[in-house]
Amino acid sequence: MGTFQLHWDIKKEHHGWLLREFLREHHISKSALTDIKFNGGKIVVNGNEKNVRYVLQEGDQVTVHFPEEKRSQSLIPENIPLDIVYEDDYCLIVNKPAFLSTIPSREHPSGSLANGLLHYYDQQRQNLTVHIVNRLDRDTSGLLLVAKHRYSHFLFSKEQQKGAVKRTYIAIVHGRISEDEGTIDAPIARKNDSIIERTVREDGKKAITHFRVISRFSDKTVVEVKPVTGRTHQIRLHMSYIGHPLLGDSLYGGQKEEIDRHALHSQSLSFYHPVLHKNLTYICKLPPDMEKIIKHARL
Repeated sequence: MGTFQLHWDIKKEHHGWLLREFLREHHISKSALTDIKFNGGKIVVNGNEKNVRYVLQEGDQVTVHFPEEKRSQSLIPENIPLDIVYEDDYCLIVNKPAFLSTIPSREHPSGSLANGLLHYYDQQRQNLTVHIVNRLDRDTSGLLLVAKHRYSHFLFSKEQQKGAVKRTYIAIVHGRISEDEGTIDAPIARKNDSIIERTVREDGKKAITHFRVISRFSDKTVVEVKPVTGRTHQIRLHMSYIGHPLLGDSLYGGQKEEIDRHALHSQSLSFYHPVLHKNLTYICKLPPDMEKIIKHARL
């Protein structure tokens, strides 16, 4: 299995630069360079290994070979079917089904998406470990972004912090929302007597959610939801806060008569790819359990 690599053809504007300066401009930090130097990586220019004091020439071909990443001994590969909707050398997008944890937890120590990813990487002979960019709750279905290496994870996380990783969710909530659209700006904190539940509280972290009504029925509403921030349980708590908890979300006041999970689906994912330098957008359809509720509501 090969290690993760990055390659550049040096242009005129970088002629005369120190290799160290060029790599730092491409977000390879001093600590990453130390890791490369002492843990099995290397920097190759025109087929020859070089150190960071090399002076670049126009036309040089630079390849960085990152050290092999060590997998956690507690994370075991498992043959779990994955719906991969996009993949390149730096990331992949997975359409996660409901009831599949993103990573192992105390309640679900195995059988997670992360376990399935390790098995997939092994089948593809890719010597990789798991770097989740945007995690989804176990009950939430839909698209999530996975980086293939800690370097690309760092770049995608920077894009996420800038708000350049945009997610659109579909939720089915209790009651009829009268407004066609709205914004919920309510800070979120961990509830004092719970390690799981969150609450809206003045001393919480800033949390903003935009929503738009797609369909109204007698006792429920289908909404498109766009979180600006990414707090734990943000959409679930915010919709409950305005009096419209998600169907199936018993933690925040929802009822389970029609669905045995919170009715939330990550339908679209848009982001700027910081290595390939292009914008990508992927959309996936609603899962059958949510489609069934909407279909029955229309009858």
